[in-house]
Amino acid sequence: MIVGLGLSGSAVARHLARLGTPFMMADTRKAPPGLHAFREAHPDVAIHCGPLTELDLAQAKEIVLSPGVDPCTPGLKTLWARRFGNAQGLESQGTTAEAPYILGEIALFARQCRVPIAAITGSNAKSTVTTLLGEMASEAGLKVAVGGNLGTPALDLLQDHPDAELFVLELSSFQLETTPELSAAAVAFLNLSEDHLDRHGDMACYRAAKSAIFHGAAYAIVNGEDPLSWPQEKESYPAQDLAWERFTTRAPQADEWGIAEYNDGAKTQPWLMHGASPLMAVADMRLPGRHNHANALAAMALGHRLGLPLAAMQRVLKRFPGLPHRGELIGEGQGVRWINDSKGTNVGATLAAMTGLGATLTGKLIWLGGGQGKGADFTPLKAPLKRYAREAILFGVDASRLAGAVEGAVPITHTQNLQQALERAAATARPGDCVLLSPACASLDQFANYMARGDLFRSWVQEYLATRIVQERS
Repeated sequence: MIVGLGLSGSAVARHLARLGTPFMMADTRKAPPGLHAFREAHPDVAIHCGPLTELDLAQAKEIVLSPGVDPCTPGLKTLWARRFGNAQGLESQGTTAEAPYILGEIALFARQCRVPIAAITGSNAKSTVTTLLGEMASEAGLKVAVGGNLGTPALDLLQDHPDAELFVLELSSFQLETTPELSAAAVAFLNLSEDHLDRHGDMACYRAAKSAIFHGAAYAIVNGEDPLSWPQEKESYPAQDLAWERFTTRAPQADEWGIAEYNDGAKTQPWLMHGASPLMAVADMRLPGRHNHANALAAMALGHRLGLPLAAMQRVLKRFPGLPHRGELIGEGQGVRWINDSKGTNVGATLAAMTGLGATLTGKLIWLGGGQGKGADFTPLKAPLKRYAREAILFGVDASRLAGAVEGAVPITHTQNLQQALERAAATARPGDCVLLSPACASLDQFANYMARGDLFRSWVQEYLATRIVQERS
């Protein structure tokens, strides 16, 4: 039984069809998108659309959940509780009856994959680290396939890249909670901040879902400044002891991956380091900000474990500009940098951007924030704003709530929308400053999605910078 007719569920269906494994599809929606195309592709497969309580799911041998389907959905909750009991905060209802095995797409992928897997999770930055590692492996000459939560579903990667020598997967908590054992060659748990609590209930359950990435792994790199990303002694990692190291934005200790002052014979400046071994000058990276320096260290640690040459990793870091809407440097004019971090839709992501960029500036941050706050606590933003920012320019439905949380830390300007915020930023910024769009909020009050928000930022800034160039030349 596949539950959830989305990208992942459709990939599972294609995979099972290729294997000749009989299955049926269920979706809680009466008319899910893609239903007609699914019926055309799998005309002999039974499909149920509507409440899962209308089915006897206990008759299934296995239930494959799409990431978007909550295991506590009516019809699934009791079966999920039989498997996990109180470990997931659920009551097992006292039953000892054998339940169908509940798993997800990534578990099916792990069954079939015969080459090394590298996997990355975290509340923030996982797409950047995943993409960096994929490019590093490709630069080193490996046949690499990159996907998972980012881009192509993992099971489609198996079909599309039969000669792959390495799979690099970004994995969400939703994917990991249904993955009993990934057995990856190398994994990264980058950070953990408040998110998805409507699904997981509390931070302990959220962290437990993320920590499934460690199960069966040979090596892990974790955030030395975020103990919630570390493996816990009380947790069990099957079949072997997990080897793990830390990355940090501070000077590294022993075998840590960090940043320290180093003299290469020409001058002393910050370098990416592995213990006492210099890797490359921070100034040689194209990606700006301490948070991205940390992302680079995580990718390099994974690459080192996988045997990638240092020179290949250096070449990638010297040219990689960042992903769209994820700390993307749009341009620079009159000494002011403009950075699109529209994917900063939660407080943790925006904190990372503020502190990472603020520490590297000769000037100040001009911060553009606001949108739908999803009930988040914005007060952690107050300290970095006080330390690094010249002004906070706020827009969107939760702008007033945001302003109340950071009041007193920095001058605040309210605007009606992002375009007005950009106009204000252009008038305020000084040489050495950075205008940062990292809203700490969802975009759906004024935009179709965070990409549309970032696209407006990009197009406005590009037009503005082009106009300034023309003005200066004339």
